[in-house]
Amino acid sequence: MKKGQNHNHPKKGSTIKVEPIKSKKDIQTIKKLLADKPMDLALFTIGINTNLRASDLLRIRVKQVKDLNLNDEIVLNEKKTKKERRINLNKACIEAIQGLLASKEYADKDYLFMGQRGVLTVPTVNAKVKTWCRAINLKGNYGSHTLRKSWGYHQRVSFVDGRDKVSQKWSFKNEPPGRGSEFSGMGEDFNSESNRRPA
Repeated sequence: MKKGQNHNHPKKGSTIKVEPIKSKKDIQTIKKLLADKPMDLALFTIGINTNLRASDLLRIRVKQVKDLNLNDEIVLNEKKTKKERRINLNKACIEAIQGLLASKEYADKDYLFMGQRGVLTVPTVNAKVKTWCRAINLKGNYGSHTLRKSWGYHQRVSFVDGRDKVSQKWSFKNEPPGRGSEFSGMGEDFNSESNRRPA
């Protein structure tokens, strides 16, 4: 194959769309798959229960989450937008974090998601998500952004009834107009946050 002829690599300027995990059963199956892997379980659980980008998930430090109670906030400055975000973590997230912190020693300054070579990278998260989805025979294209899109999909489909479709707004902040349907996988643009989560 000649240089530049890798057909599996996107062309310059193009994008590869990944899909949300639409089935709650599949979400629970992945969580069972990761039950004995505290870091992966915490990464997956926080990822699908917030609308944080993978790059922001990986910036969470132990001191921000070690003493959290249900619905306590963590404050992050988004890497992409440089804007402050306040995120409430639900019971599933708190329990996953507690399980991770109990699994090994951490210092307050440590990043929460640390591998053998240091803090995880977005490509590593991308590979992990692909592996998890492949392990339960999910068909489609999945990657690190699948976590965030799954949050949005379930906000749109599972928690918003027909009467609220107009008033409910999507919480993928600072995205260009018209991109909501790409993120949600549903075809409507929603722009505000809800505490109701898929898992």
